[in-house]
Amino acid sequence: MAAARGGAPKGLLQQMEELMAALNADLSQLDADLQSSADRGPASPLTPGSRTSESERPSHRPY
Repeated sequence: MAAARGGAPKGLLQQMEELMAALNADLSQLDADLQSSADRGPASPLTPGSRTSESERPSHRPY
């Protein structure tokens, strides 16, 4: 029984390390994407699936 309990935390630790590595890779890619979009400037067209900038969003004001 002790071996089974001893194996579970190691498995969880490995899962957490894998998830953290995947998250780190995703954040690195997001950072690279944001850096490249900042380098292009606001005049360039948006890529498909990206959000619109604040100035292009419809206003929720009643006037």
